[in-house]
Order: sequence, then structure tokens, then C-alpha cells
Amino acid sequence: MNAIYADRYGAPQDVLRIKEVDKPVPDDDQVLVRVRATSVNRGDYYQLTGRPLFLRAMMGLRLPSGTIPGADLAGEVEAVGKNVTQLQPGDAVCGARRGATAEYVCAKETAFVRKPADVTFEQAAAVPVAATTALQGLRDKGRLQAGQRVLINGASGGVGTFAVQIAKALGADVTAVCHTRNVELVRGLGAHHVIDYTKEDFSKRGERYDLVLDIAGSHSLAATHRVLTAAGLHVLIGGPLPGILIRAGWTKLTKGKRTIFFVAQMNQPDLIVLRDMLASGSLRPAIDRCFPMSEAGAAYAYMGTGHARGKIVITI
Repeated sequence: MNAIYADRYGAPQDVLRIKEVDKPVPDDDQVLVRVRATSVNRGDYYQLTGRPLFLRAMMGLRLPSGTIPGADLAGEVEAVGKNVTQLQPGDAVCGARRGATAEYVCAKETAFVRKPADVTFEQAAAVPVAATTALQGLRDKGRLQAGQRVLINGASGGVGTFAVQIAKALGADVTAVCHTRNVELVRGLGAHHVIDYTKEDFSKRGERYDLVLDIAGSHSLAATHRVLTAAGLHVLIGGPLPGILIRAGWTKLTKGKRTIFFVAQMNQPDLIVLRDMLASGSLRPAIDRCFPMSEAGAAYAYMGTGHARGKIVITI
């Protein structure tokens, strides 16, 4: 089978290539999925480029530990192991599994859920990692309740576009922060209020929020804490990575309880929640661009610009 492959760190268009590799064979507890689409996440880009350098302690010091990038995917079940009970050949599914930018992947059935019939493979592939991150950040870490006020800083990217919709579905009053060019996008996704950060600094407006979901990481902890209510929380999940890790480390050392830094944990129950939201129409992926498999390098390079509006998808 063909897969997008990189055996060294570097710029995406320099190191990514299509390579023929062995087609995986499912064991008794796995399903084999024919991948139709996958999407690009910020973490995938870091893993591909090996930047910042200190991340190589987790990803491989000299060479990447994984040679096929990507995690999000949507496709069709082609074969199942004898112990599989939830899925059968022919089912259209979406989910997450490392090494997703390939024609086939194998994983346990709990890595996937059935795709809603009226959702395309491209739309379904955009959902798993980014939408799970938004859901867990708002519901679990931020403990967002109906009627509360939430500010989403970095509302127009992959996680942010899902966060706006999920926060609205949870009954919150949603304020989105984004660039001028993305104001109409996030308003169309359901934001009640939109702040154009090129014209106004949210930390100086005098407004107070029960939760700041911080994907951009553009402000200091002190500036962000100024906009929180007395019991408000600051959930930090994205933005320039070195600064985030430094601030997260400082918060841990000082036993700060107002800022929470987390990495989403993929699980089937949350995928089911998101699948049901897709089916009901309360969640819809915002896709910036779709690239063919032959242009995977360009897709990852575009992620590196930081200017994507919503998700970047690769069709397989």
C-alpha cells in the first residue's frame, strides 16, 4: 500500500514522500480500515519537523519515532478480527490512530465510531483530535455550564472552530477572539460576540468570563487572569508551544489553580458525543483546504504558516 512517509526531521515539503509499505493485517481484536481522508493537527506538524528541539526527547532525538504522520482519519472497514463485535466490513467510520496518512490502518474497534451518513469522509476526518480537544477543554477541564460566559482565544483554527460550536451547544454565552479575516467565519459558527484582536485587546476591555479557553496563548497569565471572574478558570491548550510549556511549568511550580494545561485523551465515548452532534447538525467542521495525498507536504507546510481557517484535510 502507499503511505506518506518521513524518516527524518525537516521542512514538510523536503522530507515527506509517498512510499510503498506493507499493508497491515488486523489481529483478532482489530479492524482494518481503508482510509479515505485524514487531517492535519498542530501536534502532527511538531512531530514532523522536530521543532521545538526539546520535544525530541519524546519524539526521537535524532530520527522521528514514527515515520507515517497523522492521527485523524475517516474511511471504510475492510476486514475485522474474530473478536470484533461493534463493526463489520463495509461500515463507514471515523476516529484516530497514529500513522493515519496511509491507504490502510489497523486499530482496535474502540478507536472508531460509525460516520453519520450525510457527513462526508473529508468532514468526518476533520473531527477526532481537534473536536475532542475542544470538548474536553470546555466540558471536563473548564467545567463549562449553561448560562456561563466563555471567551475562546484563537477561535478560527482547528480546535477553535469546534470550541465555538460546542460551547454554544453547552448553553454558554460565547465570545470568540480572532483576526479580521475570520470574523464572519466564527460568527457563522455561532459565536455571540466576536473580538477582532487586530483592533482590540480582550484583556483590556473590562469584561469578565467564567472560562477562558486559550488556544492562541497570546497573553501572559496575569493578563488572562484579569478577565476571569472570582471562580473563573483559564484552560490553556494551544498557541506558541515553548511559551505555553514555560507558563504551564510556572503554574505547576506555584501550585496555581486558575490555569489548567492539558493534552486531550482520545476515547470512544467522546467520539460518540461528537458523532451525535455531527448527525444532529449542531457541529459542522470548518474546512479550509483539501489536499490530495500527492501534496501532503504542501498540506503540512500550510499548517506551519499558522494561518489555516479551521481544518486542513488530505484525501487518500
